[in-house]
Amino acid sequence: MSTENTLAEADLCFGHGYADAHDEAVALVLAAAELDPFTGAEILDRPVTPAICDQVEEFLRRRIRERVPTAYIVGYAALGNLFFRCDPRALVPRSPLHAIIEQGYQPWYSMGTPGLIVDVCCGGGSLGLLAAVACSSSAVLLLDMDSAALSLAEENRQGLDIANAMCLQTDLLDAVNSASVDVLLANPPYVDGADMEALPPEYLHEPRMALEAGPDGLDLVHRLLREAERVLSPGGVLFLEVGNSAPALEASYPNLPITWLDLPLGGHGVGVLSRNDLCEQALRRH
Repeated sequence: MSTENTLAEADLCFGHGYADAHDEAVALVLAAAELDPFTGAEILDRPVTPAICDQVEEFLRRRIRERVPTAYIVGYAALGNLFFRCDPRALVPRSPLHAIIEQGYQPWYSMGTPGLIVDVCCGGGSLGLLAAVACSSSAVLLLDMDSAALSLAEENRQGLDIANAMCLQTDLLDAVNSASVDVLLANPPYVDGADMEALPPEYLHEPRMALEAGPDGLDLVHRLLREAERVLSPGGVLFLEVGNSAPALEASYPNLPITWLDLPLGGHGVGVLSRNDLCEQALRRH
């Protein structure tokens, strides 16, 4: 049986950096053969050694029996047009916010090239580093309170040789100057209590603090909204991912004029807010 079929017939949850059984099979086989993830069809006629077969079998054991995400097994995953190092210090890169970066933040940010872009709760740094590559004349801050996650972000920054980004350990936006941020990318923990209990086993290999966000999934979001109003520049915008906690956000802030985005590559619970949207009245909780 092929690696793809073995994965497809197992009771697995896909989506941690790889869309389906085919993508995971390719990643596992390439890693077992110690080949670059950019390797193409030119290797299809290459003989497969017994050592490679044994390594694939070990990878499959970890993936199927232990339910370890493939990204953690092979040590990398792609988001947008970049590959990032992955390990349990941070979530596997998968945020739909990357589509907004590829769109140049249009039509929501209309002030030209952003001077400062901030990726808050950056984890392994994928969003902020994508933003830095996409807009090399912008300064980019990658912020996280977790030193382990931030160390992975710094490894990714150095590995990709990105000079216009800096990693900084801070509690949310405490270290950011007022009215300084043109684009704020926020993928905070947003999994509520009920969803935490129902998560597939793959998620249990990821850092719990990067997922769990209280009964309504908004523990950090409540504070983040107020801090965003302080740090955004007059034309600045906040792109916020809250996933399944979107209804809870709307219920908590009935006057908040959040625009929910229909992104071309899928994803849900991603909204955009301007600095003006984040006024005192809008942030008054129900």
